[in-house]
Amino acid sequence: MKTILLKLKGPMQSWGTSSHFETRTTDYYPSKSAVIGIIAASLGYKRDNDEKIQKLNELNFAIRIDQPGVLAKDYHSAMSCRFPRVSDVKDNKKYVTNRYYMEDAIFVVAISHADDQWIDSIYHALQNPYFTPFMGRRSCPLPADFIITVTNKDALDALQNLEWQAAKWYKRKHRNYCADIYADKDLILQGIATTRNDRVVSFAQKERKFGPRFETRTSKDFTNGRDDASNSNSLDFYESI
Repeated sequence: MKTILLKLKGPMQSWGTSSHFETRTTDYYPSKSAVIGIIAASLGYKRDNDEKIQKLNELNFAIRIDQPGVLAKDYHSAMSCRFPRVSDVKDNKKYVTNRYYMEDAIFVVAISHADDQWIDSIYHALQNPYFTPFMGRRSCPLPADFIITVTNKDALDALQNLEWQAAKWYKRKHRNYCADIYADKDLILQGIATTRNDRVVSFAQKERKFGPRFETRTSKDFTNGRDDASNSNSLDFYESI
């Protein structure tokens, strides 16, 4: 089994799973559907290619919160108008929308599957994306160090052994830190499973559909800015893809 490790960081990110109309919320950490969207865009899947996109739900998914972000509300205005556009102000309405983001957050995503060839093809697609992927919104580009590595460990082992990815200033401020890890229910046998509405049914522009997914939480302790595990627990990097 191979696991791809990805880093999601930047000034702004947005990972909404329950946005409606003028209010566009964000979750506190990325959804599986959002990561599937990044993978699908990299593979060149179009939004209405439901069969190929739904297959990506079979990937094992886990995420570690290395640096919690700060919730931010963006002032954003929009205008609805009739076409052809007319000068009558009654027909052209300008209004303010509520859009939320996570500021200065860093997340590590683990994507794995028993089919190594499938993981290899996804890895290469992420390196050379067909469509431009982004972090929830087009105004939030992926970081230059988005791809961390590929390892032969499973998703949870990879996250448990990867060094802390938080910024230096955050490590200095939080000498003792416990990073939450959220994963598909099948990856963590212990703990209480909760539901999240991020199983992709369709990304079609006119009728996006998502279903429930069960996930479980665990954690990883970092002490004095370092991993608790010994240095011998380093990742077994896979470098010959």
